[in-house]
Amino acid sequence: MNLELKRLARLKRLEKLRAIAKQTAATEAAQAESTLSQLRALSDRTRQLASDYGARREAADGAALHHVARFVSGLQALSRTTDGDALRAQSVADARQQALAQAERRRAAIEDRAVLQERRIASKAQAPVLNSRKASGTDLE
Repeated sequence: MNLELKRLARLKRLEKLRAIAKQTAATEAAQAESTLSQLRALSDRTRQLASDYGARREAADGAALHHVARFVSGLQALSRTTDGDALRAQSVADARQQALAQAERRRAAIEDRAVLQERRIASKAQAPVLNSRKASGTDLE
């Protein structure tokens, strides 16, 4: 019985560790999703700025027009770079979500094993059910 209690204690400790690992994975996944969201918003905002500046037609001379065109080109390059960063952030966020799912599966497996061990200990701790003794004599008694 003592070995079974030690095994149960070990499973409980392991379950706590897996719960901590799951919480860490959840935090990392949330951070990755937040980064992805920020990068997407930045990319959209940069693209919108490039579009707005590209639509301006009130340049006073060729130099001003050239300056605006270079600025728009820079914004478009920045938008493309941010799009690439967002794609990488998407793959990181997906990997973090997979890690979270795997951590939850590991935690749940240990929890199931601990519950099973508790049931085994509880079943051994119960007094065996004794059947009534067989009646002696005849049914007429």
